Amino acid sequence: MTRHVDVVVVGGGQAGLAAGYHLRRRGLDFTILDADPAPGGSWRHMWDSLHLFSPADHSSLPGRLMPVQPGETYPDAGHVVDYLTDYEKRYDLPVRHGTRVDAVRRDGDRLRVETDSGTWRARAVISATGTWSRPFVPAMTGGGDFTGRQTHTVNYRRPADFAGQRVLVVGGGNSGAQIAADLALDGHVETTWVTRRHPRFLPDDIDGRVLFDVATARRRALDEGRGDTGGVASLGDVVAVPPVRAARDAGLLRAHPMFRRLTATGVQWADGSRTDADAIIWCTGFRPALAHLAPLGLRGPRGHVETSGTEAVGEPRLHLLGYGDWTGPASATLIGVGRPAREAAHRIARLLDVRRVGASD
Repeated sequence: MTRHVDVVVVGGGQAGLAAGYHLRRRGLDFTILDADPAPGGSWRHMWDSLHLFSPADHSSLPGRLMPVQPGETYPDAGHVVDYLTDYEKRYDLPVRHGTRVDAVRRDGDRLRVETDSGTWRARAVISATGTWSRPFVPAMTGGGDFTGRQTHTVNYRRPADFAGQRVLVVGGGNSGAQIAADLALDGHVETTWVTRRHPRFLPDDIDGRVLFDVATARRRALDEGRGDTGGVASLGDVVAVPPVRAARDAGLLRAHPMFRRLTATGVQWADGSRTDADAIIWCTGFRPALAHLAPLGLRGPRGHVETSGTEAVGEPRLHLLGYGDWTGPASATLIGVGRPAREAAHRIARLLDVRRVGASD
């Protein structure tokens, strides 16, 4: 069975919902296809102690402020899931959960979206699949030798799962710092934090509000042809959220330089010494989940699709949303995705209007 719509949005997380909000305001006929069986996007899969970097009033999608979570300055992941679930219902967004998109192909004047439950033909597609489904683990010498448990940020839930174990947490970003702090503060896990370079903590009074403003200013400067302002990286690498701050100040969050190789029982350091470990948690980031776009032949050598704003340079009927600054400043954040979502909806509406006028002529 083949269905026809103006726009197919691939992905029903925060980026897909923001796109749906603006497409509805434009009066376009659209559907949102989401592989997850329930609302909430990647927030449904976060670890138990995770909290946002920003207060609720600075973590909202367009049109609907996130309610304050009682007793919390920074909402937890469960509160975000509840908010996204309510957002989807409030705006009656046509999300089809449990629908996996396998491929997007050109099909004459349409794009054909092939799923595990049928095919859609659309005048335009917004890809909003994010990165959570594509965890990245670097290739390491001896990677096949280690006999302990290896996992990734995507599978981490709570310290109790590692009670009594020796755990290496690898990664100098926010997820690495937060998971290392979570384990260290628990007191029942022997935790070693490993980073490629010494982590730089942002000042304690900086949270997501400042980071969004910095990212926006950087993008504006680049768009206007001015010099790179340095962006968030000029401030530091790790947001000092309360648990990270507590572990750092207690001397429990000390970073060790990267090891040379994995061994059967742990790791070997640069000086030849060894440390045994029961488990390694790789907090080494993600890659854009873009396999469904492979038939379009748009991906460059780094795996990104070249874009002008959100529009794919090689296929103007395709927009990418929520993958990072290359698809809009802070577009991978709740508050940041609204602006590029509006831009994508505007460009698509303009494209479809032009095509309709051309057809009538």
